[in-house]
Amino acid sequence: MILKIIKADYINDYRINIVFNDGLEKEINLNNELYGTIFEPLKNIEYFKQFFIDCKTISWPNGADFAPEYLYSM
Repeated sequence: MILKIIKADYINDYRINIVFNDGLEKEINLNNELYGTIFEPLKNIEYFKQFFIDCKTISWPNGADFAPEYLYSM
């Protein structure tokens, strides 16, 4: 099965509740994952909140995203 995120809701700070297509639901904290040029804008919490589901994972307007497999293993 190809792993996909089917639902994502902002909780607070850098925390997102994610539901995967296999039924797993988990809260992830991306606070310590926002390093590197592409992720710098996400340190602004208002920008962080602009995530959306694109294809099979969460993405941001600047093209930043995380592999669903990585989020699943967190």
